[in-house]
Amino acid sequence: MDILPVNTGLQEQAVKKPIAGKILVGITGGVAIGLTAICAPFVSPALRKFCLPYIPATNEQIKNILNALKGRTGTVLDLGSGDGRIVLETAKKKFISHGVELNPWLVAYSKFDAFRKGLSDKTNFYRKDLWKYDISKYDNVVIFGVEQMMGDLEKKILKECKSDCNIIACRFPLPNMVPSKVIGHGIDTVWVYDCKKS
Repeated sequence: MDILPVNTGLQEQAVKKPIAGKILVGITGGVAIGLTAICAPFVSPALRKFCLPYIPATNEQIKNILNALKGRTGTVLDLGSGDGRIVLETAKKKFISHGVELNPWLVAYSKFDAFRKGLSDKTNFYRKDLWKYDISKYDNVVIFGVEQMMGDLEKKILKECKSDCNIIACRFPLPNMVPSKVIGHGIDTVWVYDCKKS
């Protein structure tokens, strides 16, 4: 004769609790991995030789850059292009505009924004390290740098830029080159340099 166990409902609860716990751990782990993947490109600049954080350009800075480009033509390169706003604004002014940015999320956003605004044919965005990107083919170069990197950036400019290149430094000037123009004041100041080689 078989003895049937009495079902008290405890066995069913015991089975449900581990499954619910595993689902909760899986969801929490997935959210943590997703947040890490999104946040890491914004935090990692602090771990490089020069911490170049993402700080969007102000409307006044954009206006000053466009003023610095008056009378210029050709190509524009924004080194550390962030969300692409400088590239898009210069493209609206008939420049062929490129942006170089290491953060993949900002590159993706910039490409999407260019497409949304109908500027994809006048813009390109590259996920590259600005120190390894060749700037020799550009007519105009814009950089939003930090003070600690401007000396090394000046060396790169003098080594790579063509003789008629126009350099626009924002937030901090280049340490040794003499600007041909200074536009604006405070955080919105831009320094314009003629990259003439002897």
